[in-house]
Amino acid sequence: MVVTVVIRQRKHVKINNIVVLVEPVVVDCDSLDVVFTMDESGSVGKDNYEEIKSFLSHFVTNLDIDSGSARVGVVTYSAKVNEVIYLNSHSTVASLQAAISSLSYTGGGTKTGEVLEYVRKKILRESRGDRIDVPNVIVILTDGKSYKASNTEVCAL
Repeated sequence: MVVTVVIRQRKHVKINNIVVLVEPVVVDCDSLDVVFTMDESGSVGKDNYEEIKSFLSHFVTNLDIDSGSARVGVVTYSAKVNEVIYLNSHSTVASLQAAISSLSYTGGGTKTGEVLEYVRKKILRESRGDRIDVPNVIVILTDGKSYKASNTEVCAL
């Protein structure tokens, strides 16, 4: 089974009333480990946070999770990391969707750099389900207003 994710030449995509800014991406591989970081800061707001959860719940149906080809993790954050779904926490789309549905909104600041560092140091580990022979993709779901942009840029490298 080949997992292919392709987003081409589109600046904005509207999904469930959410406008998503995208860059061209092509990932073509047999397996994939994906970590979604979800901004739940005050500037996002509770209603938009619920829309992001709905978007993510629908999006994961496109990944081959049930066969084990794709593993998905989710980290919610504001001023700190709030909730975590590890790459090895759910092996079916249905259980992952239930976990996404149960995520709660807290509000607060937006420390995107800190969540990226957390993902790198705490999530992308074999003990948390990361596979060393499989490509990692980190998707940042945010309104784009990081507390300290310079930290975000450094952590994204």
